[in-house]
Amino acid sequence: MKALWRIFRLILREQPTSLWRGAALSFVVLAMGAALLGLSGWFITAAAAAGLAGTGAVFDVFRPSAMVRFLALGRAAGRYGERVLTHDATLRALESLRVRLLGGFVAASYDRMIRTRGAQALNRLTADIDVLDGVVLRLVLPVLAGVLVQAAVFVVLWALIGLSVALWIFAGYVLGSAAIFLYATRKTASLSRRTEAAAQAFRSRLIDLIRGRRDLAVQGRLIAQADFAVTADSRRRALQVQQDRAERLTGAALQMLGTLVAGGTLWLGMTKAQAGEFAPAFAALGFFAALALAETIASLRRAASDLGRMAEAARRVSRDIKVSPAERPVSAGAGGYLNIHGVRLTRPLSSVPVFDDLTLTVGPRETVALTGPSGSGKSTLLLSVAGLHPVAAGMMTLGGLPVADWDEPSLRDTVALLPQRSALMGGTIAEALRLAAPESDDTTLWQVLDAVQLLDVIEARDGLQTMLGARGEGLSGGEARRLVLARVLLRRPKVLLLDEPTEGLDETTAQAVLEGVRRFLPDAGILIAAHRRIETAFADRTVSLI
Repeated sequence: MKALWRIFRLILREQPTSLWRGAALSFVVLAMGAALLGLSGWFITAAAAAGLAGTGAVFDVFRPSAMVRFLALGRAAGRYGERVLTHDATLRALESLRVRLLGGFVAASYDRMIRTRGAQALNRLTADIDVLDGVVLRLVLPVLAGVLVQAAVFVVLWALIGLSVALWIFAGYVLGSAAIFLYATRKTASLSRRTEAAAQAFRSRLIDLIRGRRDLAVQGRLIAQADFAVTADSRRRALQVQQDRAERLTGAALQMLGTLVAGGTLWLGMTKAQAGEFAPAFAALGFFAALALAETIASLRRAASDLGRMAEAARRVSRDIKVSPAERPVSAGAGGYLNIHGVRLTRPLSSVPVFDDLTLTVGPRETVALTGPSGSGKSTLLLSVAGLHPVAAGMMTLGGLPVADWDEPSLRDTVALLPQRSALMGGTIAEALRLAAPESDDTTLWQVLDAVQLLDVIEARDGLQTMLGARGEGLSGGEARRLVLARVLLRRPKVLLLDEPTEGLDETTAQAVLEGVRRFLPDAGILIAAHRRIETAFADRTVSLI
């Protein structure tokens, strides 16, 4: 519930005026509904009694009928305004939540980011945020307005009819609906969470099926993976049927409660009218008001059904949403001089050291190659220099300032990393390159493509407007790798970190690419995780991690 409350506060903070106006209109609509039906019951009964008594000619029918029309039209207008305000405010607030959630994923730590699958992130941005519209529209505002209307009607009926009838209606609806809601949520909370988990499992399996269909077909596992997704969908549908049944039972219980309260009110009103405590018209007023107040608890049916889903979605979104970080000092200094002294690094999620007491420096215009067998920590060291992996011991400074103390924008302007695995998105070659440097003109793009030996390849196609498919489809593995390298070079960093930059290239092309990198960034310090002799030969010096 803490997560639900936090999400509601975030939504309220985003759209306070519209939500408070919507809440006021919700109260007005429910109050007008109770007043309309109560007044109508009183008016009909009082007019009939006046006719039977022969005083119909002097009975005032104009003011009550005018009030009935006013309440009917006012209720319709209020309902329209309430829907417009609350839905518009909620949708705008959810849009802001999506942006903040996406910002949370972007600003997440590297180890957490690599553990987040695409399907999980997509579920957070779509399904979880969509569920949270019920926090305002089906839970907080309806319950708040319903309780306030119940309290207001209690006071009015106490003044017009008496305490017993007013207390019966108030206690019956408030206590009865609370009991039904609590009982229903005990049954449906777990069920709705399981239903949502099954829906997310189905989405994940379907996305995996679509993205990996080629590899699955090659391995002969396409049909098996499709059956895997269908099984998840069947489980989701079965749980959805159970949840729908529980929701209908909750709705039936709330309707029975309304019938019980209205019937009890009718019996009390008839008893007191026969005893002469008030006129029969006031007994009808209480009965019809009790019928109208059933609207104040109608929203609990859906709220009880979705509470588990909303709570679980709120918990996940609250965990992943972007929180304004504490201010970090703005980096200053030369920025192009990397100094590593006595550093010990551990693997992600482990306390076992990869290496210990490493010392090296990388100055401007210098190229240093890291050597060692796979698993010796070359890639981990590059991640640490890029600020994506913590240092267990020792000191790592850039331009005289510890890497951990650099603010994010300055660090990204100074250090650029080509990891072993990189991503390309669908679009043109120009769009892929301008992700790194949006202001780059076409001449600069051709220069960087020439540096990585892609000039002839791209010119032979549609130039910078050559279209790429998802994950760089349309290029070979080596071409895609060099395009990512070109994108990194466009950052024009002072320290360039390269992890196996010539993997998959023949020696002639590899040598040309390395020379092109140095030609494009003549003043940068370059640190290479080297696996090939040509990379170590290109470096000014080598450092072994074993």
